[in-house]
Amino acid sequence: MSNRDRIEKLTEAMILPILEPLNIELIDVEYVKELGHFYLRAYIDKEGGINILDCEVVSRALDEKMEENDPVSDAYILEVSSPGLDRPLKKDKDYQRTIGKDVEFKLYKTYNGQKEFVGTLVSYTSDTVTVAIDGKEEIFERKSIAMIRLYIEF
Repeated sequence: MSNRDRIEKLTEAMILPILEPLNIELIDVEYVKELGHFYLRAYIDKEGGINILDCEVVSRALDEKMEENDPVSDAYILEVSSPGLDRPLKKDKDYQRTIGKDVEFKLYKTYNGQKEFVGTLVSYTSDTVTVAIDGKEEIFERKSIAMIRLYIEF
């Protein structure tokens, strides 16, 4: 297990007990280096959406847990935020929440001459995603999808 994976798993274990009584869902945790700085990010959400107060409460509680347990040896910036509307679908909960809604996705390799699609998410399994494109259901292997997210039309 890489150091990044270890830190993300430990952070997830520390934040879940904080979120549960608040009825907040953990969407993702990432530990990344950007422009020479390490960032530990927790993306959270709840029914009706996350607000700044939710982020502040979770951030303070998580910061205390991080100080107690000290799982990160590098200096880092802790961020707790909403994942945003354009977040990629990663977990089964994301797919479940999006069934019946329009999604946009990109494939690693072309399919019928293109790599980018917009359609309605019909269903999913651990290995496949079924999307209705122009009224026709198409099944794609999840491993062939480079990115999939809720389609937002402006």
